[in-house]
Amino acid sequence: MRTLPQMTSTAQPSAQPAHLTPLPPGLDEARAKELRAANINPRTGLATDYLNHFNEAVMLLEMIPDIPECAEDFLQWRPLSYAEHFTASNFAARDLAISAYESADPALRAEFDQITGTMTSILVAVSAAMLDATQAATRAKLAEQATHWVKPLVAAAGGLINGGSEADVDYIMTH
Repeated sequence: MRTLPQMTSTAQPSAQPAHLTPLPPGLDEARAKELRAANINPRTGLATDYLNHFNEAVMLLEMIPDIPECAEDFLQWRPLSYAEHFTASNFAARDLAISAYESADPALRAEFDQITGTMTSILVAVSAAMLDATQAATRAKLAEQATHWVKPLVAAAGGLINGGSEADVDYIMTH
């Protein structure tokens, strides 16, 4: 059985909540309105719909301790980048979501990609460990451990998407 390392993060909190920050330079109100209508934050250029990809995995992990058969469903989960997620989705404004992501502030996007990359790494490692596990109790423990790591990161990613201070991963991970 593989042992998963302790996870830490160095994400910094966002400067101001979304409702206090101005629209990014070059973004006119018409474009902001279009983004808002598509559930894309005009201040960050990011959409919370991408987090559904990770929430699905977390939901399955949470079920494994009570329903061990859900491990097989979790093992079907595959990593998707932001663009891959929207390309494969039924999201009505998927091209707009991808375009807005590509136009997002590079520093914000790098921080967001670091958090989602960490979630992906955890989920892939847990999947590999579950394949090696022969007992349901071991899979349940792996699922519980992964859930405790990934859920705060989903919240941190949501904080970045929404431009709020929830992005302080160290605070979230310790409280």
